[in-house]
Amino acid sequence: MESIIILVFAIGYLSITLEHPLRLDKTVPALIMAALIWALLAVGFQKGWFDVIDTHDHVFSFLTGGEAAEHGFENTLLHHLGKTAEILIFLIGAMTIVEIIDLHRGFEVLKSAVRTRSKKRLLWIIGILAFILSAIIDNLTATIVLVTLLRKLIQNKNERLWFAAMVVIAANAGGAWSPIGDVTTTMLWIANKVTAAGLIKWVVIPSIACFLLPFWVASFLKPFRGEIEVDTTEDFEAEKLLSSRTMLFLGLGMIVSVPVFKVITHLPPYVGMMLALGVVWLVSEYIHPEEDFSKERRHLYSAHKALSRIEISSILFFLGILMAVAGLESLVYGVAENGDPVGTLRYLAEVLQSAIPNQDIVVMLLGVFSAIIDNVPLVAASMGMYTSPTDSALWHFIAYSAGTGGSMLIIGSAAGVAAMGMEKIDFIWYLRKVAWLAFIGFLAGAGVFLLFKAFVF
Repeated sequence: MESIIILVFAIGYLSITLEHPLRLDKTVPALIMAALIWALLAVGFQKGWFDVIDTHDHVFSFLTGGEAAEHGFENTLLHHLGKTAEILIFLIGAMTIVEIIDLHRGFEVLKSAVRTRSKKRLLWIIGILAFILSAIIDNLTATIVLVTLLRKLIQNKNERLWFAAMVVIAANAGGAWSPIGDVTTTMLWIANKVTAAGLIKWVVIPSIACFLLPFWVASFLKPFRGEIEVDTTEDFEAEKLLSSRTMLFLGLGMIVSVPVFKVITHLPPYVGMMLALGVVWLVSEYIHPEEDFSKERRHLYSAHKALSRIEISSILFFLGILMAVAGLESLVYGVAENGDPVGTLRYLAEVLQSAIPNQDIVVMLLGVFSAIIDNVPLVAASMGMYTSPTDSALWHFIAYSAGTGGSMLIIGSAAGVAAMGMEKIDFIWYLRKVAWLAFIGFLAGAGVFLLFKAFVF
């Protein structure tokens, strides 16, 4: 029965990675996989075929525990659902705030920062914007914003592809050191594996190295030499609204305030995000985007419209994949070296530790694998595999590797997939032209992290 559960996970995982060839939204296999795993867990548990373990290492056996064990199984399921819901509510809040900013054309303000004809200078401006923005509004949104901006600045599509590809590298590097910059860092932060201050202290400089080296090398490449045709006389205020600047700075400010709220109150991050969304929503109800603003046009800038624009399919994908991984984590599969029963993922960690004694190599391989398969389940699995304390070097290295490793393939990160969809970037083109830049950046950042681990922290 254990083998069937693992097989369901393997088939579901494979379907997710083959999303494009199968032309099937990855949300579908994620939801089916999660439901089947927990259904098989429930049936097998009640038949006495295997035991279940919770996050406090309490093992429940239906044959010996009876009704108490059944309550233990239910509480384990509710615990994992609660932890997953924390992440989903946080993401819904952040995505809605970003959509409200976009409805008020707040990101048009960024266009005024780009007034250059030099390709090299534009490369650095766009890269720095991607690195900083991704740490504030997440790497996926930052990529969408900046690729949209590039479309208005560069008419030649072949030239624009290079800039869009470099945005992916910068955005993933920027998202890795922020608790709100990437889904994986958000997962680690909400699960109390890392703190916001610890993540910045450990990961910001490796992330800067991961960003700087590829951009420095790229600045010498032929695609970034010379000048582009940019209409510097364009009126950058033309597409803004009266509310653009206010909503941009309010929205970004409230998102950034969430880690501060957590430090002050010690409440889970989703509570701070609920407050942030409430404040932004409140202001959006009363602010006037236009000179002649009428009630008939209010719906165009309302939070209700913003909510209709967020990607619910992405939220459901995270629900499916996180609950599927939780199912594997809850299935007792073997025993640890000390003889205690452990879940499937913890058992996998024991096997990896025996096969590859160097934990740093395992984490770097996780970064490489995150370019091939989704980094969300990889990080979710690692959270079930290891029991290191909060802010240990292991969790920060996992945050760096999973966050930046996906840049090595265009399908390896949410930012890459977004850029691929918007600009129709060819997989093979990215592999031949850009992957090596992402790889040297990943190695540079990993090297800096390991040096810091050995000599500084």
